[in-house]
Amino acid sequence: MSKESNLDKNWKKDFPIHKQEAAQVSRRDFAKFLTLVSGGLMVGSGLVAAKSYLLPKEEVEGEHFVCDIKDIPVGGTKAFLIEGSTIPYILIHIEDGTFRAYEQKCTHLSCAVYYKPGSGQIVCPCHEGYFDAKTGTVNAGPPPRPLPSLDVLIKEQSIYVKAHENQVG
Repeated sequence: MSKESNLDKNWKKDFPIHKQEAAQVSRRDFAKFLTLVSGGLMVGSGLVAAKSYLLPKEEVEGEHFVCDIKDIPVGGTKAFLIEGSTIPYILIHIEDGTFRAYEQKCTHLSCAVYYKPGSGQIVCPCHEGYFDAKTGTVNAGPPPRPLPSLDVLIKEQSIYVKAHENQVG
């Protein structure tokens, strides 16, 4: 027993750390951590900004087949990609019988949006953003601009999309 108590005393002498003090963080350590995190956020934001300026947005060229009219009931939607593009789009069959196509990414923080049948609204569930389903304009919430849209063409019983005629880069 005396050996154990000697070891305990020696250990406390060699490692004079109190449990309470071990849980505290010094100002210097906190400042280092804060600087590291801030630097990481700055570099990440810089990379996102550089990507948006160096890599231009994918442009839609020509007409693209989406589906047949019978494939989308009134009030229904169809998500689609255009060949050669990674941008997700949504085709909406509005209750008045018209079709609209929009990018399926909210203009606030790029969350996926969906059409709420019967409401006439496209909803972003992340931050409660609402867009008009007929025009793509912002009805409520934080989105800063309307949803980018495509022209919808109906040829016989097929639905095609293309870029707006007056759309510029």
